[in-house]
Amino acid sequence: MKCVNPLLLAGLLATASSVQANDLNQVVEKSSAINESAQKTQTKIDSIADSMQSRLQKFKTLNKEIDGLTVYNAQLDKQIKNQLDEMSAINASMDQVSVIERQITPLMLRMITGLEQFVQLDVPFLPKERAERLAKLRAMMDRADVTSSEKFRRVLEAYQVEVDYGRTIEAYTALLTVDGQEREVDFLRIGRMELLYVTKDGALAGSWNQSAKKFVELEDTSISQIKKGIRIARKQLAPDMLSLPVHASE
Repeated sequence: MKCVNPLLLAGLLATASSVQANDLNQVVEKSSAINESAQKTQTKIDSIADSMQSRLQKFKTLNKEIDGLTVYNAQLDKQIKNQLDEMSAINASMDQVSVIERQITPLMLRMITGLEQFVQLDVPFLPKERAERLAKLRAMMDRADVTSSEKFRRVLEAYQVEVDYGRTIEAYTALLTVDGQEREVDFLRIGRMELLYVTKDGALAGSWNQSAKKFVELEDTSISQIKKGIRIARKQLAPDMLSLPVHASE
């Protein structure tokens, strides 16, 4: 049996230990490098994951906005369609208004002419007031700053005034030629049935005769009744029965 040199054995052991130490260091270094690389990779993965999550959230938000815009656009489409329909209806109405306006102007002129003829043939009460009303209607028809609707309203208003004369009683003072002399008299109008007058001194009275188209003198017995009717018309007496001659309806 051979004996091993202790020095040689110690050297071998030292060499082996050195080799193992170097290998271990390399392993540790490589492990550290791998860990560092893995950490960097994980950081990148985390960053990518965060980025994807953020983009996913933005995508969901955009989808919601798109859904909302789709509903909003659909509603706008309906509103636009309704507005277009209204515009078409308005255009059609405007065309009809133009036609009606062209037709209504001649109608109003005929109505005014008819009213003038009626006043001329009617009992001659309030001649100045009624003539001025008709003259204003004629002047109004030539004005461009008055709408057709306003013109028509005023023409109808004039007709309504004339209609009201037929169912009211009225007393007023005016000048009248009596026995060839212009005198101030009190008139009493009872609808369109009768137009009477009495002089201020109460000496003379008369009634309009529609058939003769003139005033005829009345007997003195009628004067008190005419005065009573004037006071009733002026609300100075309560309504009461009157005994008066009737000529206007003949």
